Amino acid sequence: MPYLIHEAKSSCSTVRELASGRFLFVSSCLAATLLASNLAELRRPDSLVKPLESIGLQISGWSLAGQQAVPPRVLDKLAPSSYTARTYTRNDRQLGLFIAYYDQQRAGETMHSPKVCLPGGGWEIAQQGFTTISVDGQPVKLNQYHIQNAGRRMLVLYWYQSRGRIIASEYLGKLFLIRDAILMGSTSGSIVRITLPDDLMSAEEAADFAKELIPQVQRCLSE
Repeated sequence: MPYLIHEAKSSCSTVRELASGRFLFVSSCLAATLLASNLAELRRPDSLVKPLESIGLQISGWSLAGQQAVPPRVLDKLAPSSYTARTYTRNDRQLGLFIAYYDQQRAGETMHSPKVCLPGGGWEIAQQGFTTISVDGQPVKLNQYHIQNAGRRMLVLYWYQSRGRIIASEYLGKLFLIRDAILMGSTSGSIVRITLPDDLMSAEEAADFAKELIPQVQRCLSE
């Protein structure tokens, strides 16, 4: 019995330590976020080096077929500094490209995650994971989602791209946002999304498109 009591006390102590650790971590993140937001207020927005419209009309065998305007109500929610929404075609297939750029982000006013936007648009996320591609000899990790709506299935690749950095994780993106605001005074960045019908060819097609697209987006962000 004394042994059981000792174990129970030890477990309770461990729980309290874990809870205390989580509280300190969350408190530190909130404090850092507030600091980053205040620093961002003093920072001039980072303009694009080249407009997003300069991205190629031909990418990985796909040709630009049209440029779309995002509905005002959606644009008000996204609130990007600049964006492009395009449709590319190859043979009888279509590919959608959406890029939203933010010249300055503040706490509570960051990029909207497709994890939230897709279900909000009526899409069910059937499967979510990652894919890794090679860009200029370097591995790049991207989000890869399989989504569906009323029998229609689509494949989505998306990632967050800023000057010199490409990441898939929304949470890691927020930590980097805090770091960049504190150390460099910069909170600019973009979200890039590729969408095409989900079939046996789509994953390879989307990956090939992303390989050629990423360097072009980078040229828009920095010299």
